Amino acid sequence: MKKVVVIGAGASGLMAAYAAAERGNSVTVLERNEKAGKKIYITGKGRCNVTNAVPPDIFLENVVHNAKFLRGCIYSFPPERLMRFFEEHGLRLKVERGNRVFPASDHASDVTKCLEKACIGAGVRFQYNGKVSEIQKTGEEFCVRFDGGVLNADAVILCTGGVSYPGTGSTGDGYVFAEKFALNLIPRKPALCGIECEMDGLRMLQGLSLKNVRISAYCGQKTVGSFFGELLFTHFGVSGPIVLSLSSLLNAQPIKNVKLNIDLKPAMGAEILDKRILRDFEPAKNKQIQNALGRLLPKSLILPVLHFAHILPDAPVNSITREQRAALVRAVKAFPLTPLSLRPIGEAIVTSGGVDVKEVDPKTMESKKVSGLYICGELLDVDAFTGGFNLHIAFATGYAAGRAIA
Repeated sequence: MKKVVVIGAGASGLMAAYAAAERGNSVTVLERNEKAGKKIYITGKGRCNVTNAVPPDIFLENVVHNAKFLRGCIYSFPPERLMRFFEEHGLRLKVERGNRVFPASDHASDVTKCLEKACIGAGVRFQYNGKVSEIQKTGEEFCVRFDGGVLNADAVILCTGGVSYPGTGSTGDGYVFAEKFALNLIPRKPALCGIECEMDGLRMLQGLSLKNVRISAYCGQKTVGSFFGELLFTHFGVSGPIVLSLSSLLNAQPIKNVKLNIDLKPAMGAEILDKRILRDFEPAKNKQIQNALGRLLPKSLILPVLHFAHILPDAPVNSITREQRAALVRAVKAFPLTPLSLRPIGEAIVTSGGVDVKEVDPKTMESKKVSGLYICGELLDVDAFTGGFNLHIAFATGYAAGRAIA
């Protein structure tokens, strides 16, 4: 039996603690907050999207950074296995659109309760309000100092999270500990966040939600990424599921070189869209064009689209030329946005960057430099698109670390 200290009672920490205790180890979890799973409570808009019910190969296609490192981990602990874990411990689940898995109750708190119950049943001890100030290693033993005392351990599992949503306790402590053990850190960047855009002339779009649209990003002639789904205009630019996923690709690009556009009618090719516009024009031939597009576009979008098509809004429909109609089609199919920056990392759903995975054993999450030190979850330089993938990575890496401590 080994003495194990898990630092952080989030998704990866709770799973690591359970897996280590289940193997007969003496496990203590140190959590700086007054309760476990504070970030779990806000995931999935308070419903907690625990995973995505796809096979491991499809899962790995949704990992943005270091999918190869996670391959063994995800195959060993795939979504089906995680779902079985929750069901076996009394949490009913449901699968929704896009294979997203949620607790049947729609309460994220039930996920945390399930994990805590499993941990306690396995013999895990919890120390809340136990912020760790220092970790030292002498010989084969660790000394962990925290608010409330000192613990000696044979193994330490770092599960402190990144720097996203610092109010949940993710304040970057893990990076400090990692640096003190001379681990290499990849620069941290926001992932799964909104994109700030030039909003002059687009203020009237604030609050507009669009479904079934496609946003694409280009850097020169190269397509950086393209996503179909729901988008939201905000006071700073754009957000929504497809924007969040796109942001995870843009954080590796100089934003000044990026161009964005939105295909407002992706189900229609240019020729079909032109015929649709002609049909809408027929009963409105004597109206101004701004009053003839209400069936095609949301009202607040009409003037911005006409502006980008260089068509005066009061131009009579019967005066619109073929060239102007072609420009209107282009504006609808490639509504342009000028990106300025990603939103701050504190607002991001996950942190991109972190402990260099080249220095971590992909099977056990143990540091290659410091034996007995394990790194899990968001603290690692791994991240994925939205849809439950990031939370599953936290569970899977925590499980791998806990199981590795025999």
